[in-house]
This record gives sequence, structure tokens and C-alpha cells, in this order.
Amino acid sequence: METENKYPSRKKFILTGVGAVALFGLLKLLFGKKRNETVKMLTQDGRLVEVNPDVIKKLGKKVSNEEIHHWIKYKQKP
Repeated sequence: METENKYPSRKKFILTGVGAVALFGLLKLLFGKKRNETVKMLTQDGRLVEVNPDVIKKLGKKVSNEEIHHWIKYKQKP
């Protein structure tokens, strides 16, 4: 005699849970709202403006700490 288990197996339970989480993530990716992210920057005359990061030109060169200290040293008002 075979006894049928009324409860689903542990494997089916885990696969169902993983599938539900994956489906939720996929739906969020497809139908999620895009955030209108902006970057706050200062203009040369000291005004604070918000700029879309897509229009900022990225050169890919990082500035070292020494260069920053050198720049700050000579840009300060006497």
C-alpha cells in the first residue's frame, strides 16, 4: 500500500518559494518606476544646480588625494 502525503514535499515547497521570489523580482524590474535621479553640483559662480548624471562626461581618470590637497591649497581665498 502506498500512502499519499497530503502535504507537498520540501523540494516542491522550496522551488515554489524560489520561483515566487524570482517572479516578483522580474515584475519589479519590468514594471518598476524609474527614479529621476540627479546629482547636485556647484556652478562656477556658486549656485547649486541639479544635473542629470547621463549628461556628465566621464573621463575615467580618478584624482588622487595629493592632487586634491594641491588644488585646495591654491584655490583658497587669502
